[in-house]
Amino acid sequence: MRRRLLVLVTATTLLVLVAFLVPLALLVRGVAADRAVQAATVEAQTLTSLVATMDRASLGLVVEQLDATSRFDVTVFLPGGDPLGAPADRSSLVELAERGTSASAQAPGGREIVFAVDGPAGSVGVIRTFVPDDELNRGVGRAWLLLAGLGVALLLVSLVVADRLARRLVRSATELAAVSHRLGRGELDARADTSAPGELGVVAGALNGLARRITGLLREERETIADLSHRVRTPLTTLRMDAEAVPDPDQSERLVAGVDAVNRAVTEAIQQARTRGSDAAAADAADVVRERVAFWSVLAEDTERDLTVDVAPGPLPVALNRVDLEACVDALLGNVFAHTPHGTAFTVRLRAGDTGGATLVVADQGPGLPDGPTTGVLRRGVSGSGSSGLGVDIVRRTAERSGGTLRLEPTPGGGLTVVVDLGQRSMPD
Repeated sequence: MRRRLLVLVTATTLLVLVAFLVPLALLVRGVAADRAVQAATVEAQTLTSLVATMDRASLGLVVEQLDATSRFDVTVFLPGGDPLGAPADRSSLVELAERGTSASAQAPGGREIVFAVDGPAGSVGVIRTFVPDDELNRGVGRAWLLLAGLGVALLLVSLVVADRLARRLVRSATELAAVSHRLGRGELDARADTSAPGELGVVAGALNGLARRITGLLREERETIADLSHRVRTPLTTLRMDAEAVPDPDQSERLVAGVDAVNRAVTEAIQQARTRGSDAAAADAADVVRERVAFWSVLAEDTERDLTVDVAPGPLPVALNRVDLEACVDALLGNVFAHTPHGTAFTVRLRAGDTGGATLVVADQGPGLPDGPTTGVLRRGVSGSGSSGLGVDIVRRTAERSGGTLRLEPTPGGGLTVVVDLGQRSMPD
């Protein structure tokens, strides 16, 4: 943008300078020529009275003296004799003057001026003066250099002014883009400078209004989520008491652990609702996956599923908080139990990512996905098996929040393999 403005100003300034300086340069040359012609005319006209009154010898001395001191060649033609003064041919213009007509015309090397003078006894004499091109153009070159210097100076001044204006416009546009990027990253306190020039200031004001509106909507959303989360705690407390009252200690312990996990998720939802926009804390993927696999292994045993676990030794820090990572793992393992028959074997593997973070792989030997593209399954609310379709979406959004990706691949021999790449973040001290 800055370069384009400079090019535009340069082109416009050059057009204006050409339109102004070219006629002015031609005018300067014309003025210089007129000045030289006028000076030669005045000088030659001083001889008019002398040609009419003096004898030939005296007139010759006067003409020679004038010719010696003049910048112009002066010649006097008298009837019946040789010309006096500077040597010159009897040109057609001189012959015209002998017939009584004064005139001037362009000649090779300069300009020729002739004056018809009435002499004694009605005879006619002719005064000829010749103005060379050097005299016609005296001072023109220096004037043109001054005009060229003036044009260059004006061009430089216009470029400096245009550069300052373009720099301000570009800086304002860049700052406006930076504020929009900050808002996109969740920095809702970012504001644009409304003092930016022209329409950029209007856009900055509109962007600030949008940021305030988004902040208000998010505040309302946080409070709504927090209120809903608080309301869920009462039935969770009742459910935990019922779980503790189950006669089977193992089953009671497993139900209580599940209720506690839901309670932690509710608590974390409240905290996230109130602190959304801040960076998520790091979690150790190895520790979380081992813990959640241990929880689901009991159900795997009850449903006669062979479970293979291969978790790399930690820590494997990822850019997620612990509750979100637990929800992601639970969604993956829950889908295995929900969408595959009893007795279906599955595998859980966790390894360090190629560029940091971790890669979680859950592969089952079930029926897999229906034939056709798998991209539709990744959309929220879309399922190939009649469920709500939110489980895979939770996993996808969790992966993307950490800077990773989600892939669905067929398992060799039949089934579905879900590969979750989780981004890296340093563990807190």
